[in-house]
Amino acid sequence: MLDPVRTLIIFQRQPDPQSFSAGQAVFKEGEPGDLMYGVLEGEIALSVNGKIVETIVPGGVFGIGALVSSSVRTYTAIAQTDCKLAFLDEKRFLFVVQETPFFALEVMKSYSERLNRLVRSLVEKLIV
Repeated sequence: MLDPVRTLIIFQRQPDPQSFSAGQAVFKEGEPGDLMYGVLEGEIALSVNGKIVETIVPGGVFGIGALVSSSVRTYTAIAQTDCKLAFLDEKRFLFVVQETPFFALEVMKSYSERLNRLVRSLVEKLIV
């Protein structure tokens, strides 16, 4: 899991955070994407096929896949509460990685852990 304090510090340096109202979609499954997000305030629900699979809280990140693997969103992100989100495009992400190499490792670990949780959840449902 990403260190929330370190993540908040990195994302707070980014200009122009975006605000989302409770219930508002940040992005939807299947849409193209070129940004990753860091939650500064509020909570974001991630859902696949309409089912919530994870909730992201301040200090957490999401949308990483758009920068590191696929440009198509594999889940929907919806604000559960009023939120303030910072974002990184590929250029800013690469700059942050150069300036703070440990951030890249934390992001990859977070991405891997999220995928592992999703796979375990799917396997458990298939077995039951």
